[in-house]
Amino acid sequence: MTGFTVALVLVVAAAGLLRWRRPAWYWMTFGVTLAALRVLVRYASVMDACGLTVPPSRWRLALARMTNRPVPESRAPRILRIRPTRTGLVLRLKLRPGQDAFDVSAATDRLRHSFGMYGVTSRELRSGVVELRMTGYDVLKRVQMPARTDQAPMRVPVALREDGSVHYRDYRSVPHGLTLGATESGKSVYQRNLVAGLAPHDVALVGIDCKQGVELFPLARRFSALADNPDTALGLLEALVTHMEEVYQLIRAEQRISVAVPDAEIAADIWDLPEDLRPVPVVVLVDEVAELALFATKEEEKRRDRIITALVRLAQLGRAAGIYLEICGQRFGSELGKGITMLRAQLTGRTAHRVNDESSANMAFGDISPDAVLAAIQIPTDTPGIAITGDASGGWSRIRAPHTSLREAVNICNKHAERTPDLPALAPFRPVLAPVSSAPVPLSKTAPVTA
Repeated sequence: MTGFTVALVLVVAAAGLLRWRRPAWYWMTFGVTLAALRVLVRYASVMDACGLTVPPSRWRLALARMTNRPVPESRAPRILRIRPTRTGLVLRLKLRPGQDAFDVSAATDRLRHSFGMYGVTSRELRSGVVELRMTGYDVLKRVQMPARTDQAPMRVPVALREDGSVHYRDYRSVPHGLTLGATESGKSVYQRNLVAGLAPHDVALVGIDCKQGVELFPLARRFSALADNPDTALGLLEALVTHMEEVYQLIRAEQRISVAVPDAEIAADIWDLPEDLRPVPVVVLVDEVAELALFATKEEEKRRDRIITALVRLAQLGRAAGIYLEICGQRFGSELGKGITMLRAQLTGRTAHRVNDESSANMAFGDISPDAVLAAIQIPTDTPGIAITGDASGGWSRIRAPHTSLREAVNICNKHAERTPDLPALAPFRPVLAPVSSAPVPLSKTAPVTA
């Protein structure tokens, strides 16, 4: 008995230590079993307390009277499946007649407390079927991306959602995106994850970094074109517009519209073209868009108008030509001048890191979801990288990108440098790179290099 007691104490101590230091390990070893038992045992009483039950139907009441049996109890949604994951539990429920998916969504906070989980989110899969995703611990405190993710062209994993699922940046479904955030909010890390995720794909990366290139130029070996000032950015954007027009001419020449061609084979964008004729898609990353919109003289104002016009044209017409925009900045409001709100309207994907005021959050989500605005202004300052993401559908979620240092991003870009396509229209803006040196570089002028 003494040996059993000692073993039990050691197991409890190990579980407590894991829960404190390694919550993911604790969940996979102890937490998932305890949580599943807790949900199954408490399910009926919790659903009744949360108002997610329906009274017995009339025929059941009549049958009880006819057979002289007790009045049947109220029924909770039926559990179709319970599935453990590496971060929590997934519960699939079949709603009873008279119930609505909104009822379950409104009760998620009460379900979280009742089941003793860290977080609960719900979504409707189809009519009458709702999925509850429960997380057993704070998955955003220490982001660990899963080893395996769904791979698809122009679809890259960039962050982890609060429900434990992976957040993907899918350019085929959401062509253009806007990323906002104050200084030290995690914008740069999010952008590095995006570039590192795109590096292994067959895609041309084009960067505009008017902070003298401090963010994007270290990754230059994977970029087909780069600009570090507004003047160069103007030439680069107008070259992209010319490239877009050439791609449309190619699509027109290869549309193959005839009676014998099925509708599904008629080319309307680059993805409908044969693979040997398909132009390489282009992702344009703009860091700190306000530097392109500000001006102090008449000449700078003319340059600014041409830049914004080119960006709007790319946002409106670039999707079918395989040109996708990623616009980053601290603010993106009408104070940046005419054409800005027109450009923002074309940016379907919205991501907001910590912002300094409510108006900045409204710039991202004011026309999408008021709840997302409230969530964006509540991001604490001591958690850089936390962001709110949403799209035109009105749905939103809290995400956090894994920390990727500049050195890690540089190594990934250098590893896939051979994938960098050479686009003739962008040749004047191709970064000039020195050969990679294998010799160690001193950290300072006074630090000698030791053999």
